[in-house]
Amino acid sequence: QVQLVESGGGLVQPGGSLRLSCAASGSILTIISMGWYRQAPGKERDLVADIDNGGSTNDADSVKGRFTISRDNAKNTVFLHMTSLGPEDTAVYYCNARVTTRQFKLLGVWGQGTLVTVFS
Repeated sequence: QVQLVESGGGLVQPGGSLRLSCAASGSILTIISMGWYRQAPGKERDLVADIDNGGSTNDADSVKGRFTISRDNAKNTVFLHMTSLGPEDTAVYYCNARVTTRQFKLLGVWGQGTLVTVFS
């Protein structure tokens, strides 16, 4: 019913920057919130940042001042601009959306994940 397609992961050196994108499509009535989570090898999936449809954001302490989440409501797309990347940021990054479908169902949807590797 609802799909998320992520892009923008890759390899980057410490101190570098990347921008992730996630576009939602399908039977969407309203997107309540969109966000990014990450999962490093052997660790749990944790929230990186999310943004609601009013533009209010919530960032993990570990990324404050380095990562910025933004959203294009017209395109149902969320972005994560990551700067000052370090090895600790290496993880698979997953997009998440909470949506109300045209069938008036509330869904939590995950993307397939995009790998970010910070190496020196």
